[in-house]
Amino acid sequence: MDAVDGAGGADGELLTIGAFARASRLSPKALRLYDELGLLTPVHVDPLSGYRHYAPAQLERARLVAWLRRLGMPLARIREVCELAPGAAAGAVAAYWAQVEADVAARRDLAAFLVDQLERKDTVMTEPIDPTAPLAMRCAALTDQGRVRAVQQDAAYAGPRLLAVADGYGPGGAPAATAVIEALKVLEDVDLTSADLLAVLEEAALHAHRAARSAGEETGSTLTALLRSGSRLGLLHIGDSRAYVLRDSGLFRITHDHSLVQSLIDEGRLTPEEAPSHPQRAQLLRSLGGGADFAPDLQLLEARPGERYLLCTDGLAGVVPPEAIQEALAGAATPQQAVAELVRRTHEAGAPDNVGCVVADAVEGDVAA
Repeated sequence: MDAVDGAGGADGELLTIGAFARASRLSPKALRLYDELGLLTPVHVDPLSGYRHYAPAQLERARLVAWLRRLGMPLARIREVCELAPGAAAGAVAAYWAQVEADVAARRDLAAFLVDQLERKDTVMTEPIDPTAPLAMRCAALTDQGRVRAVQQDAAYAGPRLLAVADGYGPGGAPAATAVIEALKVLEDVDLTSADLLAVLEEAALHAHRAARSAGEETGSTLTALLRSGSRLGLLHIGDSRAYVLRDSGLFRITHDHSLVQSLIDEGRLTPEEAPSHPQRAQLLRSLGGGADFAPDLQLLEARPGERYLLCTDGLAGVVPPEAIQEALAGAATPQQAVAELVRRTHEAGAPDNVGCVVADAVEGDVAA
């Protein structure tokens, strides 16, 4: 058939690559790339000149490709969408966009945290903290069995230098949670003046992992801990317990859940609102002991007077929304009042799980009150 050189063609007529590019709003360069990738293959290629020709019926697919590219969808995923029936394709696009929004939300929180960190560093440079004024933690820990669970498998500890929460699971969950915190409590007596906090925590996490494994088969525990040396805080995190910091600029979550549900949120296959009711919400991808991977997150933070830190198990974070957590933390005069208020709010929400939480205030002074 003879090709036409207009913006379209009569039924059955083939379009040159130039005409097809104009009609589809895709450049000839893009069309050649999509041909090479098998995404949009011309119906005819001249054997002598290599010139590509397209059928008018291919315009619908081409325009879909153009729209999906404008959304920022990767080419490999576009290929998958284009092979689906319209209904399934609509679902795939919705899932992709949910992932984009989840990614943006995660980056927004991270950006806010980084902006706050950098602004604080700038303040330190222009208004340095008196190095002779030591920092201490005024803290409180509280555990609660909740309204549903038959046993308590959460543990919490608040000491002069160490804060920790653990959520045990499996037949020996309670001993596992206790064992991992006991494995870290020895750090209260270690000279950390010139120590590498993260290296110390990593070694302690390995001992905690072994302690959790000794609690029995199919048994393990999460662990989220802060270890203080002066104004430095070493954060150790594995599992789906959480750590937050409350500053004048707001409440920041400083851990990322190692759970199946969180991975589904990260992939855009689940929304944060759907997570609490997901049937596999308790499945961990990383933990101490158990069958999950042992790969703790380690992070170094700089604490300043006036900050309030929260460590909690998912029995709290899973039922009390972030805005309510911030309200409870901001409204309590002392850490003791804060942990009591947070547990009270979990009971208001039904308290379907055990709760373990620690609240600590960074204060100027030699010894935590």
